[in-house]
Amino acid sequence: MAGYPKPITDLVRNLCRLPGVGAKSAMRMALFLLDSPDEEVKALGLSIAHLKERITFCQLCHNFTDEQVCSICRDQGRDTHVLCVVEEPGDLMAIEETGSYKGLYHVLHGVIAPLDGVGPDQLKIDSLVRRAHSGEIKEIIIATNPTVEGEATANYLRERLSAAPVAVSRIASGLPVGGDVKFADSMTLKRALESRSRM
Repeated sequence: MAGYPKPITDLVRNLCRLPGVGAKSAMRMALFLLDSPDEEVKALGLSIAHLKERITFCQLCHNFTDEQVCSICRDQGRDTHVLCVVEEPGDLMAIEETGSYKGLYHVLHGVIAPLDGVGPDQLKIDSLVRRAHSGEIKEIIIATNPTVEGEATANYLRERLSAAPVAVSRIASGLPVGGDVKFADSMTLKRALESRSRM
């Protein structure tokens, strides 16, 4: 980046810290912003500043929100008897995009990963157990990812929820649509067989 003024190189360096953004993409963005109207650049800067200033976690489900309770938890049309447990807010958003789930959520904000120093106390598990014992929830769907840590977290949650008056289920996982059996890894095939259903 020799020859560019420091404000440009600083912006490029910061943009490179974003996931999936390399040096060339960051430089294209920086040059695009230089050519953009001042109002648009200022609006972008304000949006980024407001992201950290105004976003907090829902008091009930721990999803991102700009109010005390998120829009999903406030939605009167949701099935309040079903709770889907996810690792991160991004997982919640992915499930919402399917349009097929109408219950409530609980965001753990991570998974149990001892090698990374993450234990159950660092996740939103105690509040999940309290919700399970509230008497309102009838089913809890554990939708952690099918990774070693995700499976360990799912098993831990199943044990913690065993005394609660709720049905605990796990999302099915297996071969993706258009996938090929011979190229699937052993864990995927194992889960696909375990999650089979009648035709």
